[in-house]
Amino acid sequence: MTPEPPFLLSIDQGTTSTRAILFDAAAKPVAGHSAELRQIYPANGWVEHDPEEIWQATLACCRAAAKGADAKNIAAIGITNQRETTVVWDRVTGRAIANAIVWQDRRTADRCRELKDRGLEKTVSAHTGLVIDPYFSGTKIGWLLDHVAGSRARAEKGELAFGTIDSWLIWRLTGGRVHATDVTNASRTLLLNLKSLQWDDEMLKLFGVPRGLLPDVRDCAGDFGETDAGVLGAPVRILGVAGDQQAATFGQACFDVGDVKSTYGTGCFALVNTGRTIPVSKNGLLSTCAYRAKGTTAYAIEGSIFIAGAVVQWLRDALGCIRQSHEVEALARTAKDADGLYFVPAFTGLGAPHWDPNARGAIVGLTRDMGAAEIARAALDAVCYQTRDLLDAMARDMKGRPAALKVDGGMVKNDWFCQRLADLTGLPVERPTVTETTALGAAYLAGLSAGVFKDFSDIAKSWALDRRFGPEMAAATRDALYAGWQRAVGRVRS
Repeated sequence: MTPEPPFLLSIDQGTTSTRAILFDAAAKPVAGHSAELRQIYPANGWVEHDPEEIWQATLACCRAAAKGADAKNIAAIGITNQRETTVVWDRVTGRAIANAIVWQDRRTADRCRELKDRGLEKTVSAHTGLVIDPYFSGTKIGWLLDHVAGSRARAEKGELAFGTIDSWLIWRLTGGRVHATDVTNASRTLLLNLKSLQWDDEMLKLFGVPRGLLPDVRDCAGDFGETDAGVLGAPVRILGVAGDQQAATFGQACFDVGDVKSTYGTGCFALVNTGRTIPVSKNGLLSTCAYRAKGTTAYAIEGSIFIAGAVVQWLRDALGCIRQSHEVEALARTAKDADGLYFVPAFTGLGAPHWDPNARGAIVGLTRDMGAAEIARAALDAVCYQTRDLLDAMARDMKGRPAALKVDGGMVKNDWFCQRLADLTGLPVERPTVTETTALGAAYLAGLSAGVFKDFSDIAKSWALDRRFGPEMAAATRDALYAGWQRAVGRVRS
């Protein structure tokens, strides 16, 4: 059958790629286009992107994905993006003053340590729900203002604008008419008050960020202006925005308290819906805004793992074990038993629940008879063990484990990985028919604003299960393997 309008165009700007997907009114993908994103490593622990490259790729992907659809038949655009990645640009020229500082970047570790040593962690957490870590945008903004000549003075005069990638794209798509973000991206900056969902004056002062630099904060399903006609041939409204992990939560229809999803892209991010209650984690997890739409605000506890799919890229690019990322499954299947082998991929430190920016990666337990296959399996196992780290911490915070784990992202196309994930976490793993749920969530949000979807239940009906993977490993074996993982992590901690 020929897909019928209205269509929804979803922009999914991630850490390693930019893509656009056109969905029909039944939330089925009908066209798409993607472009790989160049990674820039100026120094040890530094990671950057070229904002102009991101913009040009977004433009090209949108035009390619929407090629077969008249722009007048596109009801709305949704945007989802890599969170925390920080851009500062000139309000007149629209040009960035420097490369974007990526969420993985560790250059502000010393600044974060200084703030912690001053005893400010509890204050920051009480206001924002976050921990003091280079991961978040607040210290990244300060670094740019202090290291790009004249930029702090210009920011004080209102000549510069800050944004995470969503804001950067909204600004460029609308020809500089709209400087806005949504509550989920704003909640990852260390600058938003999690209770009021407005910029927090105390945090702005603490991190040295002028208020005039900041975008407006709007609902995820909200009005973010319309594109210039030249983008797609006619103006199209931007009606949905969410950070990638919150968009995936929405795309997985995790609308009930206790629903958990875990996304496997460059990193791994697990969120559990806590409803209207702002959670307080006592186990190294984050409190964040899950979404705000149609008068409903939901919060979440989140666990963030910095390296997931990125370890597969490392096997491909640094070691040359595989030529294409998808080949890792076949290689891992050939591995012989090597239960004493652990790969801790702390390339840029450890995220939740450890929050150790100075930890570094290690392969522990190598013997002479091990090779590429065993290392590949240990790399995939590391993602599973890190997921269990998060799930165990969530269970302590939520006073119980979830019934199942909804998964999405590029890695879950790998059946062997999904089964291994079920075995090493002890939870059933549910994979949906549409695994690109970040893009799907942005489309749902835009469609909700545009009236393509009536309400949350209308969206939930369209979620479909592809396959369920049940745990097959004995609990005693699982726990023994996990104890070995914990010892390996202890050896790389700073």
